[in-house]
Amino acid sequence: MSESRQGSRLVLDVLIYAAARLLLVVALAALIFGVGHLLGVRDFPLVVALLFALVIALPLGIWLFAPLRRRATASVAAFDERRRKDREQLQARLRGDQPPAP
Repeated sequence: MSESRQGSRLVLDVLIYAAARLLLVVALAALIFGVGHLLGVRDFPLVVALLFALVIALPLGIWLFAPLRRRATASVAAFDERRRKDREQLQARLRGDQPPAP
C-alpha cells in the first residue's frame, strides 16, 4: 500500500473512531438532560449533563467501539512501521551501506 494511501487510511480510521466517541458523549448528554427534564428538574444545567456523559462515555466507548479502536491502532502501527523502514533505508543510504535504488 502506498504511503499516501496509508496516511489517508490512518486519518480516516482515527476520525471515524473519534467521531464515534464524540457522538456517544452527545447522545449520553442528551439522554441525561432529557431524563432530568422528565423527572421535573427544569433547571438541570447542560454542563452537568455533559460532564456526566463524558465520565460515562470514557469506559463505555472503549468497550462499545473496540473494533474501531483496533482498526485505528492497526492503521497507526502500519503507518509507523512504514516510516521506520523508510528512515532506516535513508540512513543506510546516507552511510553508504546500500546503493541507491534506481
